[in-house]
Amino acid sequence: MTSVTATDTPTARSAGTAPPSLATRAVDLVASEWTKFRSVRSSFWSLLVAVVTPIAVSTFVAFIFASQPASAGPRPDPLLPEVVSLEYAVIAVSVMGVLAFSAEYSTGLIRTTFTAAPRRRAVLAAKAVVLGTVTLAAGELVAFTSFFLSQAVLAGHHQGVSLSRPGVPGAVLAAGILLCVCTMLGLALGSIIRHTAGGIAATIGVILLPAILGLLPAPWNGRIGRFALLEAAQQVTALHPAANLFSPGLSLLVLLAWPAAALALAAILITHRDI
Repeated sequence: MTSVTATDTPTARSAGTAPPSLATRAVDLVASEWTKFRSVRSSFWSLLVAVVTPIAVSTFVAFIFASQPASAGPRPDPLLPEVVSLEYAVIAVSVMGVLAFSAEYSTGLIRTTFTAAPRRRAVLAAKAVVLGTVTLAAGELVAFTSFFLSQAVLAGHHQGVSLSRPGVPGAVLAAGILLCVCTMLGLALGSIIRHTAGGIAATIGVILLPAILGLLPAPWNGRIGRFALLEAAQQVTALHPAANLFSPGLSLLVLLAWPAAALALAAILITHRDI
């Protein structure tokens, strides 16, 4: 009979096994969040709305701009149709960001997630990587598709601009960032509030309320509007930036500061709660 020594037992072998590296754990966590994202039906529909709606709206707005007579006044910024259209996708991606956390809280799956991955900030980072990558790619796809379609319409009325024009490529690239920014904001507020309805209401309020206050009479419209997320997005992507707002470079910092501040707050609070 063959004797079994202590070193041959599974317990002894597992004790001698080196723990997975930080990179391996990070990849596994991102893969887990990617599986969650693509297995939820709402993710597909939110992305579909966020892609199809702005492309259709930008083309429609371009037709409206092109049909205006020359006597109607100065021509609008040729990049305005796609910027306006992207704002219609903001709600869809914001809801998707909120649901990434709030749905797990509502179903109780968050307990399993935090048991499997006790480092909660790593979970937040993994969700941000997955959602940020997907929505950034979707945003750039929408931005360039909307640009080519709307400029094709405007070019037929001698109002369009070429992608080779100085400042246009950067403006189109910047326009694609808006969806990612709003998704990250929704993700952060979903983690902080942990309730779907409350998270969605808070996200939409943070996005829209400063822009509404920017409609106040001068000089308050510029003083408040320069810090508004949507106003900053328009300033970054405009060929003719508004004089009463921050410069495009500073407006880009304002645009990125909103989700960065929200994610920083979420990273602090997520480790100071029982669940």
